[in-house]
Amino acid sequence: MKSTRKGLRAGDLEKDTYGRLRCSSCEMDLDTENDPDVVGKVRACPECGAQWKEVG
Repeated sequence: MKSTRKGLRAGDLEKDTYGRLRCSSCEMDLDTENDPDVVGKVRACPECGAQWKEVG
């Protein structure tokens, strides 16, 4: 699983004018999955199921 920063650099993710992350291939806003046992969040595309890790 890549980080969101690497996804942005690779072109897999893009930000809109309000700073929301969106999947480049599906053009869908990402959902946030927050597991309290793990540091950080997992951002997932509801359309294709791709996931990125967001730490911080």
